[in-house]
Amino acid sequence: METVADVIDALDRTPRLVVPLVREADPSILKRRPPSGKWSIHEHACHLAHVHELFFGRLDRFLAEDVPEFSSYDPGRDDDPDALLAVDLGEALERFTADRARLVERLRGLSDADWKRTARHSEYNHYSVFVLFRHAAFHDFLHAYRIEELVFRKDWPRPATP
Repeated sequence: METVADVIDALDRTPRLVVPLVREADPSILKRRPPSGKWSIHEHACHLAHVHELFFGRLDRFLAEDVPEFSSYDPGRDDDPDALLAVDLGEALERFTADRARLVERLRGLSDADWKRTARHSEYNHYSVFVLFRHAAFHDFLHAYRIEELVFRKDWPRPATP
């Protein structure tokens, strides 16, 4: 993804990829974690809804401060390990779709100069509005891939619709 338009398009598209994929899964496996103990379909989907708060907060700070400083966010380190299991999945998918539409609309209104605004980040040697949202798009695709892996696990029930 080289351009702002590429990033916005990827972010805009994600709910249309993720939501149907989650709904395709057999309901009996939604909260089932794989043998590795990593996240379930439910947790991946709820996480995608949860991180919008971080995206909006960081964007606000990028636009309000000259060079804001950000610390990394790691849900395995920063959140209760079972917190996402308690979230209502249907509500989370609706929130993900609505918040993503609001985010995309806001990003479309940014100027070229806004996209180039920079910050300091605890893990990265370069961090800008563009990098933040390209990273968000890659993050979306990572979780979509993990969801799909779980939906199609050979040893779990087949999806509701093939």
